[in-house]
Amino acid sequence: MDKSKNVLDFSDETATLLDSWISESNDYSDDELHDAYSKAVINAAEKVSPSVVKVNVKKELKNKKCKNVPNGTQAGGSGFIFTSDGFILTNSHVVHNCSEVEVVLSDGESFTACIIGDDPHTDLAVIKIEATGLIPVQTGNSQNLKVGQLVIAIGNPYSFQCTVTSGVVSAMGRSLRTKTGRLVDDVIQTDAALNPGNSGGPLVNSRGEVIGVNTALILPAQGICFAIPINIAKLVAAQLVREGKIKRGYIGVSCRNITLKDSVVKMYNLNSDLGVKVINIADGPSKKAKLAKDDIIIAFNGRPVKEVDDLHKYLTEDKIDVKSKLIVIRGSKKIVLDVVPEELKY
Repeated sequence: MDKSKNVLDFSDETATLLDSWISESNDYSDDELHDAYSKAVINAAEKVSPSVVKVNVKKELKNKKCKNVPNGTQAGGSGFIFTSDGFILTNSHVVHNCSEVEVVLSDGESFTACIIGDDPHTDLAVIKIEATGLIPVQTGNSQNLKVGQLVIAIGNPYSFQCTVTSGVVSAMGRSLRTKTGRLVDDVIQTDAALNPGNSGGPLVNSRGEVIGVNTALILPAQGICFAIPINIAKLVAAQLVREGKIKRGYIGVSCRNITLKDSVVKMYNLNSDLGVKVINIADGPSKKAKLAKDDIIIAFNGRPVKEVDDLHKYLTEDKIDVKSKLIVIRGSKKIVLDVVPEELKY
């Protein structure tokens, strides 16, 4: 190659190729550039993004020891508007125990928000800003989701506002344990990328309908993320708006899961060898019912108790102040106790 030749000189063949590239670029329409998958993601993102907000919070430090540390930590997450007058759904862990909450809309306008209700047991919370004419999301039906279905997550990972990621429903019916120790059932597993800051943002389908609330990711795994189904979220949000809390039953007992001896299963003709053993009893319904340490609870109102989570599921609002039946194994005896659950105090 002649190094003295001008580097801008090129052959007629190259010139023809470059001219064709320029011509083709000018001729492309948006429809030709976007395949069906891209169109679905773009349309859903454009529809939902105006309803997605950034949630900035300040949490007061407990047991503060260092004088040079500011009196509070800055954190944040995401949320989405579900009423035009300013009600917003987000995660409990985003706003729990916060001293200040700020909401930033997609257009950059910011508002001070108040916490309407917070339910750590489902990791959901409702906050509100004083604004009108907002664009609420449309919700879908999470029961209709299919494994492999396209889903889009929108949120503010690492404070990058209105970030869009996409993936599929990886699995349905997962169980997710919240920070309170309770299980949330029927959780959506997705590989739509989530990062810190996505918490509380919407998971939407190809029609732009919210079908989940993004809540957790497993580190250091990649592509294993979870969302609370919107059907659960709507029930929780409705009660938080009306009552400010979720009412649950409480019997005041600490238990652990155990496996019963074969002799006990045969003696009482039990359908399962699983139960929960009483470890500790607090003042309250269980003590009034004469439940004793080392008792093994095997049923509540005729429904089997195979693990501690079963008791959590059964102690719903409608059981509060209603006499219920506990079936327990005490030594070599099977006995029935009357217990009246009380409302769980947070």
